[in-house]
Amino acid sequence: MREELLSVGIDIGTSTTQLIFSKLIVENEASSFSVPRINIVDKKIIYKSDVYFTPLISNNEIDGQKIKEIVEKEYKKARVNKEDIQTGAVIITGETARKENANDVLQTLSGFAGDFVVATAGPDLESIIAGKGAGAHIYSKEHSTTVVNLDIGGGTTNLAVFVRGEVKETGCLDIGGRLIKLDPITQSIIYISPKLEKIIENNNIDLYVGKKATIENLKPIIDIMVRLLEESVGLLPKEDLFNFIVTNKSIELKEEIKCISFSGGVADYVYYDGNIKDYFKYGDIGIILGEAIKNSSLCKKLKVIKAMETLRATVVGAGSHTTEISGSTITYTEDNFPIKNLPILKLSKEDESNDYLKIKTAIKEKLNWFKLENDLQKVAIAIDGNKNPSFPEIQEYARGLVEGMEELIEKELPLVVIVENDMAKVLGQAMYSLLNFNKDIVCIDGIKVENGDYIDIGAPIAEGRVVPVVIKTLVFN
Repeated sequence: MREELLSVGIDIGTSTTQLIFSKLIVENEASSFSVPRINIVDKKIIYKSDVYFTPLISNNEIDGQKIKEIVEKEYKKARVNKEDIQTGAVIITGETARKENANDVLQTLSGFAGDFVVATAGPDLESIIAGKGAGAHIYSKEHSTTVVNLDIGGGTTNLAVFVRGEVKETGCLDIGGRLIKLDPITQSIIYISPKLEKIIENNNIDLYVGKKATIENLKPIIDIMVRLLEESVGLLPKEDLFNFIVTNKSIELKEEIKCISFSGGVADYVYYDGNIKDYFKYGDIGIILGEAIKNSSLCKKLKVIKAMETLRATVVGAGSHTTEISGSTITYTEDNFPIKNLPILKLSKEDESNDYLKIKTAIKEKLNWFKLENDLQKVAIAIDGNKNPSFPEIQEYARGLVEGMEELIEKELPLVVIVENDMAKVLGQAMYSLLNFNKDIVCIDGIKVENGDYIDIGAPIAEGRVVPVVIKTLVFN
């Protein structure tokens, strides 16, 4: 069995909106006597749209109609009918995810792909997605090292730390290339973000709306932004100003950072070696910021990794659909299927060290990745589990999971646990018992997922013994 799927990815970011089409080659890699295992064996981006500035009606509202027109226009240019799309994803990132009508825009676009992963990414999730898009996790795994990816967009810088391929920490700072906007013709300043305005004022920097910008008069504020980035990765001690520029949280530097990669629009000018003729061609400070980063200790004291993607790192090529069948030892207390578009929170091996307190603490901390404006979204908790767990080990896992998922229980969100090893039936029953049999739970095994994946769980089949599962890994080039 070999099949081609056409998928679409749409990214609506703080500064830019873009779209790509990918062709995914799907194959059953199992032998004819085994349970089918359908995987994507190849993927190829067949069309990249122009990059558009994200249209806004006001500082609080996206122009949904214009976004729809951009998408329609690019479908026509690519000669793709929406009926041809078998899969796809739309993601709203950065400042745009905080706009009042972000969800309305997602609904407007939902007709443009067969089966969207409709996710309003908070800054933590965006950090993971961008880091994976840049390939930081692959380099970190292959070289058994620590890589921080800085995804520097128009409004924010998303940080993700990968240790031997695993996401360890995420953070976000209000540092970006369009926090000061200029008139492209006169080079007069037409916008300064509120936070930057305060920093400019407190440091007596001679910049204000209406003043003509030059490389020289922008240098003091650019130097401050670069210094804050150096502080964020541990190259300089954090000063008082640092906390002011943090969006939601920064990385705690639990691991020594050895390598750095850059993505986002500003990254093109971190990696750029040619002569720059027009520093203000985008009507912002992105080019100057990128060049200043290139000449800073970020690139001199850390090993610089070339990102696989820069501006397009966060574009979701599409939901790459890996259909699997769960293991046959599963627990579900109520037939509330299908369950769709659940983001995965995967615990690391260190989180799972047969200690309920470690499991509980890790879940509570990492649930913050899935909060948007402090509102927790639905999420599935994923663990590797043990191949032959003892009864006490099962009890430790069950207690850690139940206590860690306390916030999900309080908010009456579904409890879904995905286990790679064959232990879901006994684990699910132990959890159900700790919940006094009055909170529904789904616990399935035989499924390997990672952070950044989404999962759909279908109605039980084979006399209720297994469930079909679709894992939608965001496709990165």
